[in-house]
Amino acid sequence: DTHIHFYDLRDPRLHYSWLSSDSEADDMGNNDAIKAVRYWADDFIAESRFSGTTKAVHVQAAIGIEDPVEETRFVQDFADRLGFPLSIVAFADLMAKDAEEVIERHVEYSGVCGIRDLRYDDYLTDSSWERGYSLLERYGLVCCDDPLVHVMGDAVNLVKRYPGITYCIDHAGFPRRRDSEYFNEWRRGMRSLAALDHTVVKISGLGMCDHTWTVDSIRPWVLECIDAWGVERSFFGTNWPVDRLYSSYTDVVQAYQQIISDFSRDEQIALFSGNADRIFGLSSVC
Repeated sequence: DTHIHFYDLRDPRLHYSWLSSDSEADDMGNNDAIKAVRYWADDFIAESRFSGTTKAVHVQAAIGIEDPVEETRFVQDFADRLGFPLSIVAFADLMAKDAEEVIERHVEYSGVCGIRDLRYDDYLTDSSWERGYSLLERYGLVCCDDPLVHVMGDAVNLVKRYPGITYCIDHAGFPRRRDSEYFNEWRRGMRSLAALDHTVVKISGLGMCDHTWTVDSIRPWVLECIDAWGVERSFFGTNWPVDRLYSSYTDVVQAYQQIISDFSRDEQIALFSGNADRIFGLSSVC
């Protein structure tokens, strides 16, 4: 599973603004149902144990945290204690002057394989952010990003200047609407990104803007991602526990299985595990 989140609201070193009691709902809808005190690796293992999930990538969940390396410490502790094979996509403010110092501290932890700087400002055209982004090649880190449809062109312009950095489009480009006009706009943007060989796509989180999703409603988005990037550069994730707001864990896994049931066995393995092993270094930590 290439996109999961662990958290602990009791840990004073961590902070999760999106899980605070007074946080407002956004595209994902009201998320009060997952504002539990914690969601640990122990909880994920218990919840997913009948799904066949044996490896996972934790993606930044702490937002508003004073020291982002504390979240990496928190997640690495699970891997060390449980032996649950994890990779970690950590947070660093790539626009900050101390971005490289933070990255250097992150990579001291064996699980760190990537960086996410979740933001929706003009970062893709900001020279300070680009300087931070360029550091990822030096440290061999993947960039997980969420470019909105209307800035995918800016993402293309930036990413093509750095062919040595793997750029991962999270949540299938996080499509906000489900009408045909939006689909066509999203498709054009995604195809322009897919044309760059060093981009990959994570098919995940499709429930956030399709709260009553069905296999048929997510099928076009899943298949378009695979068609654009090919079986070699696409892979699945669940966005757990956020997408628990809309379904069970097994529902998501089985939906993906059904959608690609006509694919060859090798193709299915690539989409469910092989590509993630290669891109996020999961084999090396197992």
